[in-house]
This record gives sequence, structure tokens and C-alpha cells, in this order.
Amino acid sequence: MGKFEIRKTKSGQFKFDLKASNGQVILSSETYKTKASCKKGIHSVMNNAAEDKRFDRRTAKNGSPYFNMKARNGQIIGTSEMYSNTNGMENGIASVKKNAPDATIDDQS
Repeated sequence: MGKFEIRKTKSGQFKFDLKASNGQVILSSETYKTKASCKKGIHSVMNNAAEDKRFDRRTAKNGSPYFNMKARNGQIIGTSEMYSNTNGMENGIASVKKNAPDATIDDQS
């Protein structure tokens, strides 16, 4: 089972990573001013993970595929790592779909 890890940034804001059961980061959030907002972002990922249309498949300038996960309002709530190929990116999306809905929250802030 996956888990969300909340941590505090050097600037005093909050962000989260969704980690797969093997500990690999599969989605990282933007920064939030408050822990409550960060937790809302986590719940948004949990609630939207099953919908394929929430995953915006992208290609970086260097050609590496990656994806953004968007909330219902279109706002980005998480970004993946850069992948070496589209199969890796699709596996990353599948991992978010599998791990996010039932993931635990580990508050390390």
C-alpha cells in the first residue's frame, strides 16, 4: 500500500510526496502555505486518482515523458518524475491509480 508523506520545506511551507509500496516517489505536490491546504491536496489526489482524465500526459523540453495530475478545477495537484519512455510514464500513472485511494498519510513535518 502507498503512503503520502507530508514535510515542511525550508521556507516553512508544506508539500507531499505519494510513495508506492516500494518507497519510490510517484507523485510530488506543489508547495502549500498551510498544512490544512496540503492535506486538502492529498485528499484531492485520493478522490481523483481513479479518473484517467485527471492525468495530463506531457513531454519535457528534453523529450522525457512525465505527467501532471489535475483537480476537477484544472489546477495541478501533483507532478511525476521524468521518465525515460512513455511506458514508464503509463506505469507511473497506473501506480498512482492503485496506491493513492487507500494510501496512509505520514506527517513528517
